[in-house]
Amino acid sequence: MKKHVVASLLAFAATGVLAQQHPHGMPPGLAKKMQGNAAPAPACTDCGTVQAVRYEKRKGEGGAVGIVAGAAAGGLIGNQFGKGDGKTALTVAGAVGGGFVGNEVQKRVTTKEVWITQVKMRDGSMRSFEQDHAPGWKAGTQVRVQGKGLVVAGS
Repeated sequence: MKKHVVASLLAFAATGVLAQQHPHGMPPGLAKKMQGNAAPAPACTDCGTVQAVRYEKRKGEGGAVGIVAGAAAGGLIGNQFGKGDGKTALTVAGAVGGGFVGNEVQKRVTTKEVWITQVKMRDGSMRSFEQDHAPGWKAGTQVRVQGKGLVVAGS
């Protein structure tokens, strides 16, 4: 009986020593294996690297305002020339030509400047982002998608 009590006390003492040396409660070899299998920190799925930034000037869109204003002006000018049927023909021609010119003027007035950023995302896909002002990054900058735009990663 004394042998069992002594063996139990030794086992209990050894368990206490092991618990102090290995507070996680695992033998050293197993603890290292478990640390190596720890889940990696979650990757930023909305992050990527800027590949290129380019500037583009885009012609605006024409519309009814330009066409109507141009046609009215062209019609008035055409009406100043000719007599009889010739006057009517020049008025119509002036209105048609004025409508075309007015549409082109509206396209030029509504011209838009755009900066396009090409980003290679962490998953390997390529995405394009447009903005109406010069961005604060260049090729090689780490960025994160925020809404429909980009921000420098870490900000």
